[in-house]
Amino acid sequence: MPGFAFLHAADLHLDSPLRGLDAAAPAERIRDASRQALANLVTLAEERQVAFVLLAGDLYDGDWKDWRTGQFLAQQLARLTRAGIEVVAISGNHDAEQVLTKKLSIPGMLRAARPETRRLRDVPVAVHGQSFATPAVTDNLALAYPEPVDGLFNIGLLHTACGSTAHDNYAPCSVADLARRGYDYWALGHVHTRSVLSEDPWVVFPGNIQGRHVKEEGSKGATLVTVDGRRVLLEHQALDVLRWLRLDVDATGAAGTEAALNRVRLALDQAVLQAEERMLAVRVTLRGDCPAHADLARSPDAILQEVRAVATRPMLDLAAMRAQPGAVGALMKALSQPAPVDAGLQNFVADQLQHTHLAEESRLKGQLHA
Repeated sequence: MPGFAFLHAADLHLDSPLRGLDAAAPAERIRDASRQALANLVTLAEERQVAFVLLAGDLYDGDWKDWRTGQFLAQQLARLTRAGIEVVAISGNHDAEQVLTKKLSIPGMLRAARPETRRLRDVPVAVHGQSFATPAVTDNLALAYPEPVDGLFNIGLLHTACGSTAHDNYAPCSVADLARRGYDYWALGHVHTRSVLSEDPWVVFPGNIQGRHVKEEGSKGATLVTVDGRRVLLEHQALDVLRWLRLDVDATGAAGTEAALNRVRLALDQAVLQAEERMLAVRVTLRGDCPAHADLARSPDAILQEVRAVATRPMLDLAAMRAQPGAVGALMKALSQPAPVDAGLQNFVADQLQHTHLAEESRLKGQLHA
């Protein structure tokens, strides 16, 4: 079987509002996050020259306010068509809520009446799938999916909870149900957390392409699948524009407000290192017994403003700090690694970074007044 690659994405939730953002958040920069994530998906497909793109449902986020939502999706899919990249898509529960969806022709959309098989043009692939006809599908749709096509790489495209309790139990099925169909890969949608439920056959949730609130934290995107003979390789591809993070900061033993904020600053610097240059929406929680508790609890609004000031200050040149000789450079390199760092070491580094930051500010002020 000749090699090929494809992208598996789901839960675009186009034009879904991002919930839980503070009123001070830069709304203009993040209003179109879901659109930009979709544009990133199309750009990735073009750059990687994939053979096709699979969209496993919930392309929209319920009812549109106007036609522009559907028009944007059609425009992006047209980019794929012009690049010679096929699209196969199904509707999910949110799409079935959309009255206008039925009036907009989407390339590659499979029907809702029954499962069908789509043989692709330029690659030895058969995609089997079925759209949702109603917002709440409670039947096990997988049981009626067609038999695999001999000699082809068979993919099942399905919007389902597949045992997840984090989402409504639509199109319920088990991994065993899917494995019995004899397909090579199941491209699932509906669950917003990326997970691989099985490797024989492959049963994959890619997660959504853009987190919508703080419970959908971490990297969001699509799964790039490369097929080389019978060998299948999977790689997560980040597409999100804004990344959510719940940040717990250990304030144990912090002597005062400034000491606690130093720990927040260090934790935020670490988060920035891991955010792949994306905007972060962070919920900060300070925990632990400390002498600073009384000050922190006395004026929560003032502390909130202090944390915002920490979060939005001009960023330190972290790359330059890692390149420094001596203790600060070594510690910054250690903190950029995924291995956990001792809490006592974190507190020490927070103090060192604060001193370095203040010293740099003093040097710059001295230059300005010179």
